[in-house]
Amino acid sequence: MSFGAIFTALMALLLLGYYTGRKRSISLSDKRNQRLHSLPQHYGYLIAFWSSVPALLILLFWSVLESSVINSAIVAQLPAQLQQLSADELELLINEIINLSHSGVAIGDDVKRHAVFYYNALIEFSDWVKSVIVFVLAFIGMFIALAFVKPEMKARNLVERLIRWFMIGCASIAVLTTIGIIFSVIFESIIFFKAVNVFDFLFGTHWSPQEAIREDQVGGSGSFGALPLFVGTLLISFVALVIAVPLGLMSAIYLSEYSSPRFRLFAKPVLEMLAGIPTVVYGFFAAITVAPFIRDLGESLGLSLSSESALAAGIVMGVMIIPFVSSLSDDVISAVPQAMRDGSYAMGATKSETIKQVIIPAALPGIVSGVLLAASRAIGETMIVVMAAGLSANLTFNPLEAVTTVTVQMVALLTGDQEFDSTKTLAAFALGLGLFLTTLVLNIISLYVVRKYREQYD
Repeated sequence: MSFGAIFTALMALLLLGYYTGRKRSISLSDKRNQRLHSLPQHYGYLIAFWSSVPALLILLFWSVLESSVINSAIVAQLPAQLQQLSADELELLINEIINLSHSGVAIGDDVKRHAVFYYNALIEFSDWVKSVIVFVLAFIGMFIALAFVKPEMKARNLVERLIRWFMIGCASIAVLTTIGIIFSVIFESIIFFKAVNVFDFLFGTHWSPQEAIREDQVGGSGSFGALPLFVGTLLISFVALVIAVPLGLMSAIYLSEYSSPRFRLFAKPVLEMLAGIPTVVYGFFAAITVAPFIRDLGESLGLSLSSESALAAGIVMGVMIIPFVSSLSDDVISAVPQAMRDGSYAMGATKSETIKQVIIPAALPGIVSGVLLAASRAIGETMIVVMAAGLSANLTFNPLEAVTTVTVQMVALLTGDQEFDSTKTLAAFALGLGLFLTTLVLNIISLYVVRKYREQYD
C-alpha cells in the first residue's frame, strides 16, 4: 500500500478507536453501575491515540529511511567497477534506475535492467512489510488500550498529559529548528571566513563575488566587501519606515480613537489588504509607476536621476508594510483600559492630550513590536529591491542612487548551477549571518528602550 492509503486507513482507525472507546466506557459504567471518572469522550481520545499515533510514527520513520536503505541495497548489488564511482556519479546512476523503473520502457543494458528489477522487488517488499507492521501495531494498540478501559480510570488526566507533551514537542521542534538554522549558517560562514578575512568582509567597500576560473580571466576579482550591501539594506529600510511608521501609527490612532464603529469595520480590512498583495506586484508598481515618476520629477528640477533608486523601492516598500504597523498598533491602542481614558478626562485633559500622554505610553510596547515586525519585513524584502533599486552594490547614503540589499545578493549568489563549496556560494551564508546579527542588535536596542520607558511610565 502507498503512504497515502496507509495514512487514510490510520485516520479511519483513529475514528473507529474513538467511537469504540467512548462506547465501551459507557457500557462498562452501565454494567457495573459505577460512575465514570472522566467524560466518555476522554476514553475515546485515549483509544484513538493508541490505535493510530504509534503506528503513524512508525510509518513516518519508515518512509524517511526507506529510500536511503533501498539505494544502499541497490549500490551493494552493482558490479565492483560501478561501486568505485564517485558519490555524485552513483547518485546519478541511482536516479536513472529509479526513473527507468517508473517509465516502463525496454532497457538494453543488462546491469541497469537487473537493478531496475531489484529496485521494484525491494519497493514491493518494503510496502508489504510496512503495511503489515503498521496495521498490526495499530490493532495491538487499540485492543491493549481497550483492555485497560475501566470506569475508575483517570482518562481525562491522561489525555491532558498527552496534550501537554504534544505541546512541548511542538515548542521543541520550533526551538530546535531555529537552533539548527543558526548553527548551519554559522558553520558555513566559518568555512567562508577561512578564505576571506572577516574584517575585509565587514568593512570592505567593493562587492564583486565573481571569482576567476583562469588566471587570465577578466571580471573575476572575487572581492567580498559587504559594507555597500548592509548600507543599501539599511537605507531602503529607513526610507520604508519613514513612510510606514507615521502613516500606520496615525491610521491606528484614528481608527481606534476617532472613527465611528461602522467606518472602522470597513476601513481596517481594506487597509490590511495591502499586506496580502504579492510583492512582485509591488515591484511592478515601483518599476513602472513610482521610479519613472521620481526620475521625471528630478529632471523637471534639473537633476539627472536613474530609473532605479533606493527612494522608489523604499516608498513602495513603506506602503507595503503600513498594515504591519497600523494593525498591531490599532489592536494595542484599543486594548488600553477605558478607565485610563476616563481618569485622564476627569483630570481635565483633552482627547489629544490623553492620546499623547496616556494612551501612547501605555501602548508603546505593542507599537514598538509592530514597528519591529515592519522593519524585519522591510529588511527581508527582495522583489521590490530587484525591480526598483537594481543590483548595483554602491556605497552611498543618497536615496536617489541605485543600491542593492543583502537579500538580493543572497538570491543572486544561490541562483543557477553553483558549486556549494565555493567561496562565492558560501558568501551567501556569511551575508545571512550578518543580517541575522544586525536584526538581533536592533531588537536588543528596541527592547532596552521599551523596558526603560516602561519603568519610567510605571
